[in-house]
Amino acid sequence: MNKEFKLSYWKFREAAKVNKRKKLVLSILVVAGIVSVLHFAEWWFRAEHVNSPVLYLVLTFIFWWGIIRMTILWISYLKIDKPTPIPALDGLRVAIFTTSSPGEPLSMFEKTLEACSKINYPHTTYLLDDTGDERFRKVAEKYGAVWLELVGFPGAKAGKINAALKRTSEDFILVLDPDHIPFPNFLDEVLGYFEDKRVGYVQVAQAYYNQYRSFTARGAAEQTYGFYGPTQMGMNGVNCAVAIGANCTFRRKALESAGGHGIGLAEDMVTAVRIHAQGWRSVYSPIIVSRGLVPEDLGSFCKQQLKWARGVHEVLFEEVPKLWRNLSFWQKLSYCTIGTFYTSGLTMFLFLVIPYLFLWFGLLPANMEFTDFVFNWLPLAFFGVAIYSYVQNWLCHREEERGIHWRGMVLKFACWPVFLMGFILAIFNRDIPYIPTAKQAVKGFTPFVQPLIAFLLLYIATFIFIVLDRRFFTAEANLSLTSGGIWGMVAFASIAMIMTVWGIYAAWESRKLSAEEPWKYIEIDKINVSGRPSGKRSKTRVENLV
Repeated sequence: MNKEFKLSYWKFREAAKVNKRKKLVLSILVVAGIVSVLHFAEWWFRAEHVNSPVLYLVLTFIFWWGIIRMTILWISYLKIDKPTPIPALDGLRVAIFTTSSPGEPLSMFEKTLEACSKINYPHTTYLLDDTGDERFRKVAEKYGAVWLELVGFPGAKAGKINAALKRTSEDFILVLDPDHIPFPNFLDEVLGYFEDKRVGYVQVAQAYYNQYRSFTARGAAEQTYGFYGPTQMGMNGVNCAVAIGANCTFRRKALESAGGHGIGLAEDMVTAVRIHAQGWRSVYSPIIVSRGLVPEDLGSFCKQQLKWARGVHEVLFEEVPKLWRNLSFWQKLSYCTIGTFYTSGLTMFLFLVIPYLFLWFGLLPANMEFTDFVFNWLPLAFFGVAIYSYVQNWLCHREEERGIHWRGMVLKFACWPVFLMGFILAIFNRDIPYIPTAKQAVKGFTPFVQPLIAFLLLYIATFIFIVLDRRFFTAEANLSLTSGGIWGMVAFASIAMIMTVWGIYAAWESRKLSAEEPWKYIEIDKINVSGRPSGKRSKTRVENLV
């Protein structure tokens, strides 16, 4: 990647405005999409399609779980809203919290703290340090930050934030992950929304500067484009935009009303649902005023996904039921939808199993001709792609982020064993440790890929078995009678096989990744925020430490 392309990441970006014409076109597409869903449902649920009632129900669950979730997403797009920027008032007391943990590279903190020191709005940066390493204190002091030694506090990142809240007094706190490089206008862009006394937190987009490093990095970034564009904008329109673990600015009173920052594997969602339950409003501004890191190797990505898969189920099973009465309809729907995202591990597993039940044992869930299925499914697929493409009008960095995002889909498929593991751990209430996501590539062939290899071998063995069986053991009269069903199921299984091969490729590529420091190429002084709020203000103030 050339330097000019990298520099394109370091410009202020924002999603397009929401106007009546675009929303009208979107509404027409969504209505047409819902009609296609109803048409497909009328065909799918015909009595003559049922062969094995149990397997038919399983197959129905696989398809319709995804379709229902997609339809809910379409409807939420109709609520897309982009808040009007509000200039920040002078004199607000603002803190930036960033945390350090043992093993994280010191050079990364050099870059992050340097960037924090150049944020225009007066603030105090705090380094919440859990390393016990004196060098971190020196780096903090070098860039005018306050070093708080917080070794051994339970609750990982959230525990350190809660401890720091007791030692500080600022009214607004930006939680910034240490791998994120904030732009100088970050606080100018978000603080104005707090003029509304009901606003508890303001979230902005997450974007990344190392996505060029590998197949995994690119795919992991692709998975986030839609969420930080039209998805969160839709949730913003009904006051249920969720807080993410980084780039979120909180009102202290909102955090205190929720009992502090939530602790857990999905501590950001815990915090968000508690703040919403206390009656606070949330604001999502689809702007890029910071860029961070995304996992570069498949092993690190899978570990991150396992943590999140276990964490969101924790929110779904423990937090949401307790707070149910205090949440609005859209908030309930939002947290339940997000909380069940990782059940795709279960549906994907069932998706993989069904073709082999037929190919090996002759168990057929439904009496559906493959061509008939495709014919009735195509309108739904067409409008699914059309809506997915159209809402890309509201991506935050459209020139970079537009596309079919096939790498992201591959990674989602490749992680089905991880998602399934997270779901099972949640069902049996088993804990896993909170481990910060690796900030550099970890070279190696991750064991998380083993289920994918096993599935590929199963596909190859099955294909060989079918060819030999039909060549030497199937009567001539039965060949034409069974061809449609057999090869239809093979085609069904082949879709998953192609995705599996790419997942294995991502793991193979991780064997040769070097542990580069991508932040060393960033030139803080060249971050371009032309045309956005700026000003020559003092960079830090430390008198608020208590």
